[in-house]
Amino acid sequence: MKYLLLVCWDADRMNAQVEPAPPPAGSDQGPEEPFPWLDDLRARNAWVIGDQLAPPRRGRTVRVRDGRRIVTDGPFAETKEALGGFDLIEAGSLDEAIDIAATHPIASFGTIEVRPLWGQDPGASEVA
Repeated sequence: MKYLLLVCWDADRMNAQVEPAPPPAGSDQGPEEPFPWLDDLRARNAWVIGDQLAPPRRGRTVRVRDGRRIVTDGPFAETKEALGGFDLIEAGSLDEAIDIAATHPIASFGTIEVRPLWGQDPGASEVA
């Protein structure tokens, strides 16, 4: 079953990050830096895809009300944490997905929201 890990942490810290320049066209970006958490999931064939997002300052929120498009800066109104990345994983159960999320490096200072894809976890218990 597939689960989405929504990785959130301090919005101010993300906005303060300096983004790397994109690599020149046609260049090889070279090998990725070691990332033990991801390396472990890849070895177990549990990681599907994921990436870090650009800082919230670069995001826009889009709404359509009464046929009118409304675009505002940033993803949310005032918030301490913001969505900073995601990982789509394969896990045998919600409990296994939670175990994986608990080992994510950001979990020690941010938040990892675990969400099954629609219809992916029919046996999950609902929390009232």
